[in-house]
Amino acid sequence: MAAKKNKSKTSQTAARKAAGTRVPPKAEGSSKPAGKPVTAKAAPPKKTAPKPTAKPAAKPKATAKAPAKAAARPKATPKPKAAPKPKAAAKVATGAKPQAASKPKAAPKPKVPAKPATRPAPQPTTLAIMAAAVLKPPSPPRPAPKTVPLVQAHGVVKAAAARAAVAEALLDRLPPGVVLKGALKPGYEQILTPEALAFVADLERRFGPRRAELLKLRDQRQQRLDRGEKPDFLPETAAIRDGDWTVAPLPRDLIDRRVEITGPVDRKMIINALNSGAKVFMADFEDCTAPFWTNLVDGQINLRDAVRGQIKFEDPATSRLYRLNPEHAVLMVRPRGWHLDEAHLLVDGRPITAAFFDFGLYLFHNHRRLISRGSGPYFYLPKLESHLEARLWNDVFVHAQDVLGIERGRIKATVLIETILAAFEMDEILWELREHAAGLNSGRWDYIFSYIKKFAQDPDCLLPDRAVVTMTTPMMRAYSQLLIKTCHRREVHAIGGMAAQIPIKDDAVANGMAMVKVRADKEREANEGYDGTWIAHPGLVPIARVEFEKVTKGPNQIARKRQDVHVTAADLLTPPPGATTEAGLRLNLTIGIGYLEAWMRGIGCVPLFHLMEDVATAEISRAQVWQQIRHGARLDDGNKVSKGLVRQLMKEELARIERLVGPDRFASGKYQDAARVLRDLIEADRFVEFLTLPAYDWLMKQ
Repeated sequence: MAAKKNKSKTSQTAARKAAGTRVPPKAEGSSKPAGKPVTAKAAPPKKTAPKPTAKPAAKPKATAKAPAKAAARPKATPKPKAAPKPKAAAKVATGAKPQAASKPKAAPKPKVPAKPATRPAPQPTTLAIMAAAVLKPPSPPRPAPKTVPLVQAHGVVKAAAARAAVAEALLDRLPPGVVLKGALKPGYEQILTPEALAFVADLERRFGPRRAELLKLRDQRQQRLDRGEKPDFLPETAAIRDGDWTVAPLPRDLIDRRVEITGPVDRKMIINALNSGAKVFMADFEDCTAPFWTNLVDGQINLRDAVRGQIKFEDPATSRLYRLNPEHAVLMVRPRGWHLDEAHLLVDGRPITAAFFDFGLYLFHNHRRLISRGSGPYFYLPKLESHLEARLWNDVFVHAQDVLGIERGRIKATVLIETILAAFEMDEILWELREHAAGLNSGRWDYIFSYIKKFAQDPDCLLPDRAVVTMTTPMMRAYSQLLIKTCHRREVHAIGGMAAQIPIKDDAVANGMAMVKVRADKEREANEGYDGTWIAHPGLVPIARVEFEKVTKGPNQIARKRQDVHVTAADLLTPPPGATTEAGLRLNLTIGIGYLEAWMRGIGCVPLFHLMEDVATAEISRAQVWQQIRHGARLDDGNKVSKGLVRQLMKEELARIERLVGPDRFASGKYQDAARVLRDLIEADRFVEFLTLPAYDWLMKQ
């Protein structure tokens, strides 16, 4: 027995060393140092060779008790049975990439799965981490039958070796100055190709400095607003506003945009949205998608497959198979805003601009297929604050088209007017994008957030409860009608805002009330002259379509010029009347916590209280609370909003959430983390520009 124990310890030591050299899948002759792996691989035969030779009969017993250990012994003593397995691994590796000739030593890895995977040797690449994760076994190391696990593990390691070889080859071929910090899952090498990465790196090098300068201009403008300056229509661009010009003609598949549906870039949502009956689907990398690396790259894969008509999804819970219908919505893509970075890809030592990452990868991989079928690369541009930011996008479009051999003007973009400053420059924004403009959209929720943010230091700009600030208030109606007038004068679409309500399956009464609100919202938009509208759920498509078909006499209402509309700066800036209540304050806290908790789990849009919430609505919630604390706002019951009151209410709301979701779900979720982030935001001395900035920092530390 003592001899067997010593022998087992020795074989385990050898197996660990062998596994430590297996993880980095670098071929011999690689430019990376290979000293350690060679030493680690050479050591085991010296220590373990005498033991298997001395007791060859012990191998069957070891196999019966622990197949993984038995599989490792051929490494120590070459035996006839062990030879085919290294060769099989070598075939897979060399089939994937010529450089993976050193893979014959991959076979022992699956046969020693447990300890090397949980305690790997130092791993110099993300690929090594990926391989270790693939090979990691279930926590009980030896309960399985002795033969099947060996076959399964061997298949897993062959597939892992092949993927590792492909991924490692990609890492070796990265363009100069580009560093990939995100993990490489299977299929990612088809999106993160050296050519595609070179394209987005070129965008960053060429336009990144201008983007940085524009962000500085934002900061300078905010400082002036904090000192009391108020925006107005720009005198230096009056000639553009007064000029008689129109944007370039619209492509045929963007003439009718009466119903548009939006959503994240996950696979099932893309299929359902494209099949929903809406005219357009906006796939959203921004407010609807939490910027987890896997969400972003999987999203690019999903969009590529959708463009090619190959996308499908099998629901693991129901086994239902989802496929794309032959006739489906036109696809548009919203990249992230100028303010965000993508920290998983470095260009010359700095994170790439997130907008260039999202836009560039989608355009690079899909422009030919889109154009060949009579469509084109169509985009939504978020959170612009000036016509100078639109000019940057236009220059990016022109350069990208020239580089990729696309006819100028084939890229089309709809700009979301979702900041109070952009509302004063709508004509100028369309002018800058006149070759590529496809319209403006009324991004109502971000617009409200922007109003709070830009005038956060002004006690006269306190808004009442969020529920009171509807599109029928004078401030919002002025913004809405000015957008329609501007677009139709320039012969382009005006797209209405999002109806946040969603169908309520388990409450017929509540569902009926929600649908009444949706119908009223869409009826108002159609009658005001909008050419289309946004919805958040496929179940709302029929309601929105019916309301627009009642009013429109064709595919759009561009012919309605709305010359009756006259809007002043005061119309856009005067806050609506209304009360600030404890119920509204509690709702803001609950939405802030609930949304951030979902975001921290990788979910970018989440239904809360029968409304579809995304980053924009969470931004309103935390911004209002910050401003109310800052200015000591009075609730309708006379209480003053303070940090102490907010902390007490937040504690009570957390307890209520725990009762609603149950203690297990509460403990396993991110509610406490979300509450801490929200508390830091609303108690900060200086207003934090976007909640996604500190939230992204939190994400990168996980």
